[in-house]
Amino acid sequence: RRIQHKELGKKMLYRDQNMNGWAYKRIEEDDLKFPLIYGEGKKARVMATIGVTRGLGDHDLKVYNSDIHIKPFLSCVPEVRVYDLTQYEHCPDDVLVLGTDGLWDVTNDREVADMVTEVLMGYEPNDPCRYTVAAYELVLRSRGVLKERGWRLANDKLGSGDDISVFVVPLGGPGNYT
Repeated sequence: RRIQHKELGKKMLYRDQNMNGWAYKRIEEDDLKFPLIYGEGKKARVMATIGVTRGLGDHDLKVYNSDIHIKPFLSCVPEVRVYDLTQYEHCPDDVLVLGTDGLWDVTNDREVADMVTEVLMGYEPNDPCRYTVAAYELVLRSRGVLKERGWRLANDKLGSGDDISVFVVPLGGPGNYT
């Protein structure tokens, strides 16, 4: 939880990346400042407010309970990787999965690969709808099913509460071995 101003001077348990265990320290003014990036992996937030992957929009967004604008801490410069399709041979099962946070917040690379493989195995290699069905299945599995405690995945964890968009792009084309 976030430390509050009324706790200044009190002792708290803490641990940093250089420690093996926990220790006590007195809460100081600097401890009230939130780090630029808070959280880890998919749950990381800029100033504990907005997802790190959100680089566009929200121009007037401010850090919670302050007058600090978030926009100067965001970059709209994308990280780009080039994959030369001509360097490798591709079969109809070789795909690129593009998905929004709604997919990646609740699934990992291995789960996505397994789901796509499962769907593609159920269709003929020259059936172009197999990629649409794979994308559709990823969306459904990421959302989960509505139960009395909200949207739940098959493992009973919370389903994605975010928008989910998925594209499954064939690298070799349907039925095309290059």
